[in-house]
Amino acid sequence: MMRVAIAGTGGLAQYIAHYLATGTFHQFILLSRAPKPQLTARGWQVIVVDYTDQNGLRFKLAGVDTVISTVSGNAQLALIDAAASVQVRRFAPAEFEGPPALRPPQVLSPRDKNASLARLQQYAQHPQYGMKYTAFTCGVFYERFAPGGMAASAIGLGSGTSGEGEYLMDVRSMRAKIPYYNAAGEVVHICMTSAEDVGRFVVAALDLPQWPEELRMCGERMSALDVVRTAEHMRGLIPPLRVVLVDAYTLSGQNFERASYAPEALQDALTYARFDQDVEEQLRLYTLIATAESRFDFRDPNLNGLVNIQPVSFAEW
Repeated sequence: MMRVAIAGTGGLAQYIAHYLATGTFHQFILLSRAPKPQLTARGWQVIVVDYTDQNGLRFKLAGVDTVISTVSGNAQLALIDAAASVQVRRFAPAEFEGPPALRPPQVLSPRDKNASLARLQQYAQHPQYGMKYTAFTCGVFYERFAPGGMAASAIGLGSGTSGEGEYLMDVRSMRAKIPYYNAAGEVVHICMTSAEDVGRFVVAALDLPQWPEELRMCGERMSALDVVRTAEHMRGLIPPLRVVLVDAYTLSGQNFERASYAPEALQDALTYARFDQDVEEQLRLYTLIATAESRFDFRDPNLNGLVNIQPVSFAEW
């Protein structure tokens, strides 16, 4: 039995807490910036923290074996520093997307995940601390395509792209923006996992004897086009044919109005968004560019083979 601290109280944090409470004997606490009576009513221990108060963070992390973070930016950096100083053994930062190695050094993001990984690497290599860490990689959350988007599940609220229809397709309005091919002319694929299954995988990984620097999980790997086709099929419509022309691509989309975006077109659109100082559009385009560059794609989900979890497919979800 170990003591686990979950930083954050959003949808993913709650899935992790739920499976800790119902499937293990591990003790856990939830770190929150404000009281959460709806969570304490479930019998969960919620501890209010101030991420600018290092002494307070250290006190509340004393005796914790593993920290699982769903917070980001400066709050996560402060959490990492406090965890290392009180000899926390393992730390899982708020990654939960594509493989970190595929992310460029400088990205437009309000979360600055690269800085957190760099800080964790410093502590892991320092003989005084030796705090191990792993980045949980899961690709794209299925919840991006849910009614209300990820925001409806209180996931990714600081990402700038958590709303309904802000990534790849808007199921409600039946419109899709699809990067079919990458710059090398290869079909773009995406790895995806439901947030609930991510919670199950993370909890199962707590019992692994060793954590590598990255643990990858995947519910399903699909081409970007097949993601849209699956949504079309699940809607069960018999539609009129809709054709959209974007950059000389002619698409015979059924059900959804599909627009294809070549990598160079996405970069041009990003340039215009920067000129207009449209930060929200820049964030949306950054995510599509990351998709076109296959940064949400991987073929070796090592965690799937290490734990006894059977994730749901995209169509089942």
